[in-house]
Amino acid sequence: MLDKTFSPKDVEGRIYAQWREAGAFRAGNRPDAEPFAIMIPPPNITGRLHIGHALNNTLQDILARFERMRGKDVLWQPGTDHAGIATQMIVERQLAERQMSRVGLGREKFLAEIWKWKAESGGAIIEQLHRLGASADWSRERFTMDEGLSRAVAKVFVELYRQGLIYKDKRLVNWDPRLETAVSDLEVENIEIKGHLWHIRYPIEDMPGSFITIATTRPETMLGDTAVAVHPDDARYKALVGKKAVLPLTGRLVPIIADEHSDPEKGTGAVKITPAHDFNDFEIGKRHNLAMISILNKDGTLNDQVPAPYRGLSREAARKKIVADLDSAGLLADTQSITHSVPHDEKTKTVVLEPMLTEQWYLNVEPLAAKAIASVENGKTKFVPENWTNVFFGWMRNIRPWCISRQIWWGHQIPIWYDADGKIYCAETEAEAVAQADGKALTRDSDVLDTWFSSALWPFSTLGWPDKTPELARFYPTSVLVTGFDIIFFWVAR
Repeated sequence: MLDKTFSPKDVEGRIYAQWREAGAFRAGNRPDAEPFAIMIPPPNITGRLHIGHALNNTLQDILARFERMRGKDVLWQPGTDHAGIATQMIVERQLAERQMSRVGLGREKFLAEIWKWKAESGGAIIEQLHRLGASADWSRERFTMDEGLSRAVAKVFVELYRQGLIYKDKRLVNWDPRLETAVSDLEVENIEIKGHLWHIRYPIEDMPGSFITIATTRPETMLGDTAVAVHPDDARYKALVGKKAVLPLTGRLVPIIADEHSDPEKGTGAVKITPAHDFNDFEIGKRHNLAMISILNKDGTLNDQVPAPYRGLSREAARKKIVADLDSAGLLADTQSITHSVPHDEKTKTVVLEPMLTEQWYLNVEPLAAKAIASVENGKTKFVPENWTNVFFGWMRNIRPWCISRQIWWGHQIPIWYDADGKIYCAETEAEAVAQADGKALTRDSDVLDTWFSSALWPFSTLGWPDKTPELARFYPTSVLVTGFDIIFFWVAR
């Protein structure tokens, strides 16, 4: 006799276990059937799944089950992502609660702590997917830092480096002073906050009583100024172009230059140029061959490039002191209360990011993007709904070099080694690098790769590439990706 009320939790686990024991979800059971493959967007091991994951995986499950019923050989590839910065942040917070720190532990012990977290969090995520009834092939479960997937990452890096697409460059990046690492331009969230616009008088050299006034929301960065720019057609300043201004609080002379970036209608029409701490100023600095003076340490405090009274101060403390000192010197012309957009870290929205001039590894993605664009243009790859096609094109046709290095410890360590003279050796393994260096002592680059680098390889690294496996031949290219629009560029495009 049936119970009057049905309790799903009492039967779902039993039925799901029966399905798994019977191999109902295993790919390769129908070798003569048409293959169909879905690669799960690997969830980050940063906690538990949310309702968005439930929706996404339900859609994938529907497709997988439907195609099985149509007689196809279906692979729904499951697994999880190491989620570099996000996971490291969580473990660092946990350590702080125990009065411990990443630096205090050292790299090896800190990574051991993260692997413990992975075992806990990753296992919980897989259990949640089981509870949802996901009909993935669990015999093929993968993690982005599994040995095989890590080998694929190293091989791709080395190949791209040998093709000249991966290179090292010194340029501005968005810098997180709390984590002390570069972050992606796409991981920056601009937040409207209340602040001030300070108008500062810069004395003109050999013109007593004459000033050129600039306006800034970041007066602490003036200590890194290397020019003042005005529009070439601005009649107010034409006579000053070519002269020099005296940088307040430092006494350093900076040239007054003409550049069309300066807007005569905005502020005073004169702009302080700080090439090492502003993206627009960086380009102006290159055009005019200006010095690039970095005034910040990795933690956001002011460094030895600034006058002694400001060294070691946080950006906020330096700002207050500089404004007070300018006022005392009679060089603060005006202060306006404003609301303006300030870049913050996307994950916590509590850290103000800083443009910083640093050496990083970059990937020239333009030739790779051209192939992806062509695949969509010729109809080989399709977006559903179709309106996301134009969003994809907008991103890909305006693509810039991808900063792929991160100054954290959790992730795929960059396969680059240096000898005592700084010569670079790029190899898949340390043994290969040492062989290239004829046995010289080498030091490995301490940076790790952006987490999306390994995620981009997921559709084929999970199938055994670079080995020529039967699964790779049968299921790649895959049939469909079911994912959120927010990672079209982060993951789908790459």
